[in-house]
Order: sequence, then C-alpha cells, then structure tokens
Amino acid sequence: MAVVNSSPMRIAYLECFSGMSGDMFLGALVDAGVPSKLLEDTVAALDVGARLEISKVVRSGISATKVDVWVEGEKDMPREEFWAKHEHPLGHHDHEHHHDHGHSHEDGPKAAKHNPEAHHGRSLTEIRQIIGKAAISARAKKTAIAIFEALGAAEAKIHNASVEQVHFHEVGAVDAMVDIVCAAVGSEALGVDEIVCSPLNVGGGTVKCAHGTFPVPAPATVELLKDAPVYSSGLQAELVTPTGAAIVKTLATRFGTFPEMRIKKSGYGAGTREFPGVPNVVRLTIGESVPSLAAKTAHETISVLEANLDDLNPQVFGYVMDRLLEEGALDVFGVPVQMKKNRPGTLITVLCKPEDASKLTQLLFTESTTLGVRRREESRQVLARRWENVKTQWGEVRIKIASMNGTVTNFAPEYEDCRRIAADNHVPLKAVMQEASRLFAKAEEQ
Repeated sequence: MAVVNSSPMRIAYLECFSGMSGDMFLGALVDAGVPSKLLEDTVAALDVGARLEISKVVRSGISATKVDVWVEGEKDMPREEFWAKHEHPLGHHDHEHHHDHGHSHEDGPKAAKHNPEAHHGRSLTEIRQIIGKAAISARAKKTAIAIFEALGAAEAKIHNASVEQVHFHEVGAVDAMVDIVCAAVGSEALGVDEIVCSPLNVGGGTVKCAHGTFPVPAPATVELLKDAPVYSSGLQAELVTPTGAAIVKTLATRFGTFPEMRIKKSGYGAGTREFPGVPNVVRLTIGESVPSLAAKTAHETISVLEANLDDLNPQVFGYVMDRLLEEGALDVFGVPVQMKKNRPGTLITVLCKPEDASKLTQLLFTESTTLGVRRREESRQVLARRWENVKTQWGEVRIKIASMNGTVTNFAPEYEDCRRIAADNHVPLKAVMQEASRLFAKAEEQ
C-alpha cells in the first residue's frame, strides 16, 4: 500500500566536528529557530526544579547559542572540570554505594548536585513516570524515553546488568533529564522528515569518572556509537558525551556527508569549553530536498552467502533459516535446484552485513551439511525504513514503513503482531491486518 506526499522532504544535517553533547544540541536548535520559550515551557512541564539560561556566545570567532541548565543554584559543567574541582565529591561510603547499586560509570557533575535522589540514581521506570506526567506531546515523550532506553541498554551491557537494574547517576540527574526531554521536544518542533548526522569527532585523552579514569571516548559512548562513523582530530578532551551519543543514536536516521538540499537556515550550539583555534560548536542546517534528486536512494554494501544442499533434512533446513535470522542475517531464502546426478536440492542464500559474514558462514558449516559456502559483496539501493505503532481494538500492531525523500512508498503491518492478536482474540488474521493498515493510512491522511 502507498501514501502519496508531494511536498519536498525537509532535512536537518547535524555536523559534529567538535563533538556532541546535550547542551550543544539544544543551543543549535534554538539558534536554528526553535523558540526558546518552547524549551523553557518544557522544563517547567517536567517540574523538577530546573531552569534554563540561554545566551549568545562566541567560540573561535563563531557566534553561537549557549544553553545552560541551572539546578538548585548550580550550573552544569563538563565532568572533567567537575572532578578537578571535587576530587572526592561523594565520600567513601557514597562511592561504595554507587558501585553496589549504580551501574553507570558516568557519575560526575550531574550525579553530585545537592539533590539526595541524585546520589541514589533513578531507575528507568522512575524516569518514564516523570516524563509521562509532563505536559508535552506523546511523540516527544516516546522519543525522550527512547533516548534514556538507549543509554540504559549501553550501561546494562557494560556492567552486565539488566536495563531495569541500571540506576542513572549522570543521565538520571535533573540537568541531563532536561537535556534529553528538551532535545525530544525541540527536534519535533523542527518539523523535519529526517535528521542526518556527520561523522563524530570523539576527541582523545582520558576522562575522570566516579569509577576511575577511562580513555576517551568513554565506554558508554563507544557502546552507543556502534555502527556510527567516528574519528579523532587529536584534541585531548572528551568531545562526545554519553548523553550526546544517545541523542544522535535515537534521532539520526543515517550518517553521511552533507546531503543535497536547498539550505533554508542554520544554527550553532556552543559547548562550555573553549579550545584554541577550534570552534567548540555543533552546527544544525535545515533544508529541503531538491526535486531533481527525488529518485535518490541510499546505497550500501552487503555480503551474499550461498550454499547448495542436497542431503539436509527439510526440518533442519527450517531450523537453519531461523538460526541465521536470529544471528543477524538481513534475509534468508531457499530455491529448489536440480543438482549433479539429477538429485533435487536447495540453494540457500543469506544476505547480511559484511561484518557478520564470517559468523554466519561458520553457522552454515555447523548447522547444515554443506562442505562449501560461496561469498561475494554486492551493492544495493534501499529505501528509508522506520516503524510506527497503531492501536487496533484488539491491541497494538507495528507498521513497517518505507519512504523515499519523505514520501511513504509502502507500508505493511507486522505479521507476527497480527498473528498473535488474531490467535489471542479468535479473529481472522486478514481482519487484523486490514484494520491495522486502515488505521495507519487514516493517520497519514490527517
């Protein structure tokens, strides 16, 4: 099914040549035209005792907007400056408490405000509740929670804990909550169809955290920026914070060079520190797609694995397909073939990311009877894809949406969701799929 939208695609390009942090992103949003009152009202809606201070500053000759968060009379600062000022801010007992119950190594200025809750941290459930009560749009709430969930997943993996066990010391503090929720509200206010991000300059050197000194980028930042293009200009400072990385991971639809578009406006968001000869800013450029480029699609390289099977139990074949998909294959399919000595067989084909090819080849050797696997690299063009949920009378169904330059070209309800709902409610599968499709199409027309 298709939905036609003839308006040009609005694009936001985020350039992180001096890294990325929550306050820098908020500054860029305001500088690019997002009303400062919208962010101030958002902070008030959170009702967490914070306020914003928005000012114009100059960084290496570049005029930019600086957004500071004030909580209980204190202004947020980069954590290396905080640790230089407070060598032991929490005391021995509190430090041990963080090791026992806090799974974030990002403790620092955001953790050590005079708010006692910051010392114990907030769970993801508590953060969801605070955001859920705020008078902001449902979409912004969903985005803000997704950013926190990305942070939680990264911390959980690093500390070998479940997401619900993670207590956010840095990101759970008030000022970081303000950064994240304002980022969600502000990005929605931009009214863009896509946010594209440049490669990120992560910086270098080391950074002090409550759990010790770590190399830059910090462990949570590394985890969050998996599959993102990163580099270091050699500057010895932490340029990408975990909060900044989580915002990029959640909001950016893709990474790349400056997209082809007609520029409408731009804005610069300033960081706190000043580096000689290097403007410590992030730039946000807003534009519209060029009509002549409407047919452009994204290109990517994939690996294609193939093997001929003529002596594998058909039941095992189905199991092999499931295992390949579980381990990250993009697609798996089989085609009947006639093999040597007139034996009927199956050609199994696996599409995957190049970095997964070796792992999936090993799985084919382990789980099937093949003695050889062919591999080649191919280029493919892909449409932008995303997921949205619709609420049917029987339950929520995910909708997979494909679009080209902002135009929805195809959408389809997720089969597994529809199958489960049909079975649980004793209704025809086709009725669930038709209703989910109808609801999504109706929402797109509004």
